Amino acid sequence: MSDTTTTPKGPFRLVTVNTAPERAFRLIGRVTEALRDKYTIIHAANCEKIEEVEPKVKEIQPDLLFCASMWTAEQAAEIQSIARTLRPGIKTHAIPHGLQVEKGPDAIVEYLVEKVPPLLDS
Repeated sequence: MSDTTTTPKGPFRLVTVNTAPERAFRLIGRVTEALRDKYTIIHAANCEKIEEVEPKVKEIQPDLLFCASMWTAEQAAEIQSIARTLRPGIKTHAIPHGLQVEKGPDAIVEYLVEKVPPLLDS
């Protein structure tokens, strides 16, 4: 069977936790475009603060939650814990702290294009 007849998996609802929402939507847009043949990912919302995670996860019931690279490992662990408590089975991922600052937005897109498929297929 050729890839052209394969239906993308999903849709997967994604919530991001990023203090720069415009950048989050732009970068995730690039990731979803790059992966659209295999997965349908809907960037449903972004939380700018940790306090927004609980109400947003309750409201949207996302399949995925990504923490941006501005959060420390401790903050990312807290964010992921909140999401998992409210939505067992949610797939979460924290982009390594500092990746955006050190290597720029293209590095984030490349990183996620590499990491998202194994996460969604697990």
